[in-house]
Amino acid sequence: MSNICEEKMELPAEHERNVFGQFDEHVKKLERTLGVTVISRDGQIKILGPKPSCDQAVKILKEFLELSQRGNTITQQNVNYALSLAMEEKTSAITEIDRDCICHTLNGRPIKPKTLGQKAYVDEIRKKMIVFGMGPAGTGKTYLAMALAINAFKNNEVNRIILTRPAIEAGEKLGFLPGDLQQKVDPYLRPLYDALYEIMGADNFLKNMEKGLIEVAPLAYMRGRTLDNAFIVLDEAQNTTPEQMKMFLTRIGYGSKAVITGDITQIDLSEGKKSGLSEASKILSGIEGIDIITLTNRDVVRHPLVQKIILAYEKHDKKEALKREEREKKSSAFGRRK
Repeated sequence: MSNICEEKMELPAEHERNVFGQFDEHVKKLERTLGVTVISRDGQIKILGPKPSCDQAVKILKEFLELSQRGNTITQQNVNYALSLAMEEKTSAITEIDRDCICHTLNGRPIKPKTLGQKAYVDEIRKKMIVFGMGPAGTGKTYLAMALAINAFKNNEVNRIILTRPAIEAGEKLGFLPGDLQQKVDPYLRPLYDALYEIMGADNFLKNMEKGLIEVAPLAYMRGRTLDNAFIVLDEAQNTTPEQMKMFLTRIGYGSKAVITGDITQIDLSEGKKSGLSEASKILSGIEGIDIITLTNRDVVRHPLVQKIILAYEKHDKKEALKREEREKKSSAFGRRK
């Protein structure tokens, strides 16, 4: 019993439910992971367990209390991320990240980076002219870039916003869809519209769109133009060809900023075609004014199950890659024997 210690901290009643979670789910996860027992009584909590684990639990609970006092709702993602940071002794990073508010949605919800990877991504977009944001779905690549674009537009740092993505899914079937060209490509741009509506509001967005200050268009529309004083976001860039990527990058003019986002594990190009995103990230690495940020499953801010799905696919892809390597080695060895 000599190894068991007891730590105490104040927890105001108005923050207890938020910090502990619904049915105490947050604190139960804390107890299971760190091997401690947490007891709440009369605005004070006791943490019992091995000294290092108690210290970690106190740090995490204090971080959660501070987040709650700032008006944040503590989520499962906060808990999982705090526990992973605790293993690296970086617990205080959670409240540091939370101080960075990009802007607010129409409903007043603050848009902030939620992980160290997202914070690094946001910081680089602010500093650099061109930033590549690569990573799996749910890491906030596009949403954070669009929030920064809208904030720059509101602060008169740029004159317009241009949001684009390749509509490769349309392919040859575009002609079979109803409506004019804009109506045909709109379904492929819908995720961008949804984010704009949430942050700006539909009326404000449509008003600026009519004035030509906000443009949401397929990548093909960028050819032959020079984009000055604009904040440009190229989404789903893994589906660009090297030629399209070069065309896009050479459109960027004076006073402009560009963010290129994509996930190189989700390439929809026909077999044998190279991804422009994959190639550009290699060619442009190390050039001043350009940065490449790679987000991982640790930066996923959707449901925890999404993180598990991404991890499962990553493991599967690694196994398949190893199998391919082994097959290639065997076939090359067999060829030499012949």
